[in-house]
Amino acid sequence: MALPAGPRSLVRRLMAASLAGSMAACSTPPPAPVTPARKDDFLKSNIDVSINPGDDFFEYANCAWLKAHPIPDSEPAWGIGNVVQDELYKNLRAINEDAVTRGTEVFSTDRASLGTEVADQQKIGDFWSEAMDEAKVDRNGLTPLQAELDRIDAITTVQGIIDAAFALRPLGVGAFFDVDIAQDEKKSDEMAVHLTQGGLGLPDRDYYFNAEAGVAKTRAEYVAHIARMLTLIRRADGADKAATAVMTFETTLAAASRKLEDLRDPEKNYNKMAPAALTSGHTPSIAWQARLASFDLKPAALIVGQPEFFTALDKALRTTPVPVLQDYLRYHLVSTYASFLSKAIDDENFSFYRGVLLGQKEQRPRWKRALDAEEAAMGMVLGRIFVKAYFPEAAKKRYSDLVEAIRSTYAERIARLDWMSDATKARAQAKLAAMTKKVGYPDTWKDYSALVIGRDSYCRNMMNAARWKFDDARAKFGKPVDRSEWDMSPQTYNAYYNPSNNEIVLPAAIFTIPGVTDAEVDDAVVYGYAGASTIGHEMTHGFDDEGRQFDVHGNLTDWWTKADAASFQKRANVMVGQFDAYEPLPALHINGKASLGENIADYGGVLLGLEAFKKTEQYKKGESVGGFTPVQRYFLGYALGWQFHQREARLRQSLLSDVHSPAKWRVLGPLANVPEFYEAFGVKPGQPMYRTPETHVRIW
Repeated sequence: MALPAGPRSLVRRLMAASLAGSMAACSTPPPAPVTPARKDDFLKSNIDVSINPGDDFFEYANCAWLKAHPIPDSEPAWGIGNVVQDELYKNLRAINEDAVTRGTEVFSTDRASLGTEVADQQKIGDFWSEAMDEAKVDRNGLTPLQAELDRIDAITTVQGIIDAAFALRPLGVGAFFDVDIAQDEKKSDEMAVHLTQGGLGLPDRDYYFNAEAGVAKTRAEYVAHIARMLTLIRRADGADKAATAVMTFETTLAAASRKLEDLRDPEKNYNKMAPAALTSGHTPSIAWQARLASFDLKPAALIVGQPEFFTALDKALRTTPVPVLQDYLRYHLVSTYASFLSKAIDDENFSFYRGVLLGQKEQRPRWKRALDAEEAAMGMVLGRIFVKAYFPEAAKKRYSDLVEAIRSTYAERIARLDWMSDATKARAQAKLAAMTKKVGYPDTWKDYSALVIGRDSYCRNMMNAARWKFDDARAKFGKPVDRSEWDMSPQTYNAYYNPSNNEIVLPAAIFTIPGVTDAEVDDAVVYGYAGASTIGHEMTHGFDDEGRQFDVHGNLTDWWTKADAASFQKRANVMVGQFDAYEPLPALHINGKASLGENIADYGGVLLGLEAFKKTEQYKKGESVGGFTPVQRYFLGYALGWQFHQREARLRQSLLSDVHSPAKWRVLGPLANVPEFYEAFGVKPGQPMYRTPETHVRIW
C-alpha cells in the first residue's frame, strides 16, 4: 500500500490494487485450476453460476475468479489490479536489468555529460543495483540517517525540536503537520503553500479512539512496535515508557484532527491567512515567516486547512517534555526510511504496518519492493521507457475516443436533468466541455536531470529522491502553473480527477485487462471496465459533492443556484443513507459521508458508460457473446474492474481511513440504483439487491 498522498485530498484516486476491497466472501478452498475460457467468452471463467445475480451481483460476477485466486501470503489483498501489476512488474524488471547490463559498458564516463536517455538508464541501473544489494543495505544499518539522528540527540529545547522538524521536511518526514506547494483552490492559476493536519503514525485519527476490538488491539500493537523501533534505534533504556509517551502525544494530535468526512468540505478546509497571523493567532512557538523563508519561500498568505489543529499542536509542543518529542522525531524519521535500512528495522516495520495493519503474512519478494520504491522515487523516468515498449498508439486512440463518447453522453444527460435550472446547466456544460483529458502518458516529460542517483546506498538514493521532490515543489512557488504535469506515471494502475485543473488523468496501465490483448476485448466490456469504472468515474468527480464546487477554471467558487445546490444535496443524502447501512464488519459500517464522492462517481460512471455503450454497433446488433447479451456483458465488465478481496485487517483499515467503499459495495451500491441492471438480470422484489424505484438515487 502506498503512503498517503499528502494534503491534496481533492485529487481523486482510483487505485484498484490498493484501494479498499471486499472481504474474501468466496472463502471456500480454491478449486482445481479452471480451463481458460475462449477469448470470446473470457468473462465466463469469473462467474459463479450457483449465485443469483439479484442476490449478490459482485459474488455472481467474480466469485469463481476469487476462489481461483486466493490472497498470497505476501499480500494483504488480491485482485485484478494485482494481476495487472504483476505483468507490469515483469516488464519493469526487464527495463531495470537491461539498464544494469548496459551500465557496465556506458556509465563509467563522466555522468554529467550523459544525454537524457543514457542518463535515465544510469539512474535506473544504479537505483536497481543498490536496492537489490541486501547485504550492503544491512551493513549500512542506520549510517545513512546518522547525521539526522545526531541532530535529534543534541536537542535541548522546544525550538530545537521545531528546528529539527523543519530540517526533516525536505526528506519527506511529516513530523507534526503536513505542508505542500499546490494550486490555490480559489486562484487556480497561482501556486500556494498549504498547511494541514498530520503527524500521526496510525492511518487515521479514528484509529486512536474507535472502541472496536480489532482497532483497540491495533493501538496496543502500535505502542509495542514503537518501543521495538526505539530499541533498534539504540535508545539505551526505557523504550516501553518512551513508546507510551509518544502514543500519548500522537493521541493529542489525533484528538485535534478533523474526521475523515470533515476533510471533504473544501470550503471549510480553506482558511487563508498571513504567516504572521498564523503565528500570533494559533502557533506562537512557530515563526512561520522565518521558517518558510529558510526554504526560500516567502508567501504573503498561507492556506491552512484546519486552524484549530495548529492551535492544539502548539500547546502540545509547549507542554510535552523534550525527550518525548525527541523520541517522536526519532521514530518518524526511521519509520519513513525503514524499508531501505537494515533487515531488522525493515522486518519490524513490516510486522506492524503490513502485518498488524493489513494482515500480510510475509514480505513480498525484494525485487517487487525495489520496483515500488523506484516508482515512488522516479516513476516518470521508468515511464518514458515503458510506454515506448508497451502502450501502442492504437490503444491511446481507442481510449481517447472513449473519453469523448462519455463526455458527449454526459452533456446529453445534463441537458435532460429535471431538477437543475437552465442557468446551472449552462455552467455545468461549460465545465464539462473544458475538462482536459490526459490519456496514456504525458506529451512532455518531466526533467529529472537534477536528481542524483548513485552507488552510495539504497537509503541515500531514496533521501535524494525526497530532496529532489521537495526542491521541485518549492521551485513551483511564484511561477505559472504547469497544467501539463502529471501526478501519476504511465505504468500506474490508477486514475484521478484534479479539480484545480479540471482534468481527468488516465495512465496507460489502467486500461489493461490481464490475459487478453486490448484488441480482443469487445466494446461491452470496455465500456463497463474502462468507460464506467474509470473514465466516467473520474469525469463524474468534477460534479460530485466536492468537485461540483469548483468552476470551469478550477476555482473553488459557488456557481450553483441555491435551489439547485439544495436539490443536489437532498439527492446525495439518499446515497449517504444507503452506504451508511452497509456493515462489512460487525460494528464497522461504511462511512456514507466520507465515501460520498467516490460513491457518486461510481454511480455516475455506470450511468454514463451504459448510455454511451447504447450508441455502439455491438449494442445495436444485440448479439449475445459467450451466452450474455450486450447489456449483461456491460455490467459484467464493470464488475470485472472490482475483482478484489482482502484480509480482515486490511478491510478494517479501509473502513476507518479510506474515502473509497470496499470493492464489493462499489458494485452492489451503484447497480442497485440502475433500472437497466434489474432488467438485464431479472432482479425481483424480495432479492437483496432490489430497491423500490422511489428509493433509488437520482443525481446525474
